[in-house]
Amino acid sequence: MRPEPVRAHLAQPGPLRPERRIAAAGALLHLSPRLEPGATLLDTLAAPLAAAGVTGAVAHLDGGSFGPFAYVMPALSSDPTYAAYYSETFRPAGETRLERASVTCGERDGAPFLHVHGIWTEADGRRRAGHLLPGEVVIRTPPRAEIWGTAGPAWRVLPDAETNFSLFTPVAGPASAEAACVLLKIQPNEELFAAVEGACADLGLRRARVRGLGSIVQPAFADGRVVPTDASEVLIRDGLVREGPDGRPLAELDIAVVDVAGTIHEGALARGRNSVCITFELCLERV
Repeated sequence: MRPEPVRAHLAQPGPLRPERRIAAAGALLHLSPRLEPGATLLDTLAAPLAAAGVTGAVAHLDGGSFGPFAYVMPALSSDPTYAAYYSETFRPAGETRLERASVTCGERDGAPFLHVHGIWTEADGRRRAGHLLPGEVVIRTPPRAEIWGTAGPAWRVLPDAETNFSLFTPVAGPASAEAACVLLKIQPNEELFAAVEGACADLGLRRARVRGLGSIVQPAFADGRVVPTDASEVLIRDGLVREGPDGRPLAELDIAVVDVAGTIHEGALARGRNSVCITFELCLERV
């Protein structure tokens, strides 16, 4: 027997949640809205989602520019009530050009809410990445937007005792094997590939596109690189689940991740080596 791949773990402050992955599924709704200049990212994405009745989704943004712009980066926690935390807020001057971003779209306290990880270039020419603050980011040149979501099942920010954060969590269900869109939350220290493949097996997804964002403890890449950072911000650049040689779901995940020093790392992840840090929020589209 082969030994289990070594992977990092990060102890969480609260009790282990019994459900290690939470899913809700529904019919797929696909939108390509035009975003409005002069509006915040939160407001301009909330409008087409509400008009289409979408209650849980992931959006991809490509290109465009912003100003003002605000973001935080991953940081180690000095407070024992959190395993990892955020940096101070950065507000770069001038126009910030977006490269790409992944957005979880749902609600918090009954109002629209977004969770956004992205990569961009600031006015000083430096390429950076992190967690955007969508209520403070104002669109100058609209990015291209594409949304995959569902109506009924929803992303809702709810308390998560394991991490002490309030986090996007799928609600409504139960998940249906006939549904084409699955909202999936993965708990800390679960191996990312195993969780995605397990969810697909449970739902009968032989092939699926994987989109979303989250965080990984010491990300391990297929080419042997390991990023020695417990706190990170991750977006999936490309994700696919296909049927493996044994008939079981087999995931392929390509990511971009920023570490606590602000360095960006990109590439295909190593199977069996990547533990979720705080959470992963995914949308699985049946292919």
